[in-house]
Amino acid sequence: MNDIFLRACRGETVPYTPVWIMRQAGRYLKQYQKIRKKVDFLTLCKTSELASEVTMQPVDALGVDAAILFSDILIPVEAMGMKLEFFEKKGPVLSPHIRDKSSLKKLLVPKPEDKLHFVMNTIKILRKELKGKVPLIGFSGAPFTTATYMIEGGTSKNFLHTKRMIFQTPDLYESLMDKVTQTITEYLKAQIRAGAQAVQLFDTWAGIFSPQDYRRYALSYATRVIEHIKNWQKNENRGHIPVIYFVGECAGLLKEIKTCNADVLGLDWRLNIDDAIEEVGNGFSVQGNLDPCALFLPKQRIKERVKDILSRTSSARGHIFNLGHGVLPETPVDNVVALVEHVHNLGKR
Repeated sequence: MNDIFLRACRGETVPYTPVWIMRQAGRYLKQYQKIRKKVDFLTLCKTSELASEVTMQPVDALGVDAAILFSDILIPVEAMGMKLEFFEKKGPVLSPHIRDKSSLKKLLVPKPEDKLHFVMNTIKILRKELKGKVPLIGFSGAPFTTATYMIEGGTSKNFLHTKRMIFQTPDLYESLMDKVTQTITEYLKAQIRAGAQAVQLFDTWAGIFSPQDYRRYALSYATRVIEHIKNWQKNENRGHIPVIYFVGECAGLLKEIKTCNADVLGLDWRLNIDDAIEEVGNGFSVQGNLDPCALFLPKQRIKERVKDILSRTSSARGHIFNLGHGVLPETPVDNVVALVEHVHNLGKR
């Protein structure tokens, strides 16, 4: 198996810098668009055969060093008892909003093998189809980012309802976060049992906080998930399944993030990667951090951006090349292919 990605996660010596891309299975690929014309997004996530096919598309088309499960961070929220819908140009809509004790009381902590069996089936299919070609990454939203959708009812510009709950009804927030944290922990454990070889926690919206509020209201819950998974792995003799923690707009939070106990820290593009490496130290591998819009540059300029990032990572324990967020739907496929080739060529040891 090409295990370069897993070795880089663990900080081991690798022959070249591995690369995968957040949201690498998506609308910028014609193969994906062809399938999406036949089914809606939620049906695609829940149909294991189709989800596995979509997961495989970028592995074959791009030559990346890892596959990431095709799903959505809100899938476990639906299993908790909320109604989940997706609308074009609007995104996810969840109802009813969780803003009081009565709505919170109705939420379940689901058994993932029962309520989310289709995700586990997708993972099992993928492990067979990958045949050891590259590792498979499972994922979930981190507790805070997941909770924002439940409280806001969808995406938000200012997260007013979330912060209002935190500051005005902290007991309600804590009770909600306990349920969400339990759900995500069990969900990731189930993915690992099904065959995921690494897992990533997406804390996309945690950058809305001041450092002290991030530490208390987001990081503490993400850390609880990470530590539980690591202790569980150890107790069950499951070996070393790397945990990646990604925080959006993380530049002002690195001092706090480096206490999280993950194996890999995902970094967005709003900071120099060498500055981040200096701040977090050698206890982590790092992942990132090209601006997704840089993929609209001419290929030679993309090569220059890749070279610059790679030149800044020599002091890192390990480095996995990635974008600082998900690839955009309008991105030219040829440019993504060129990106992967540049990383593999320029990242040779």
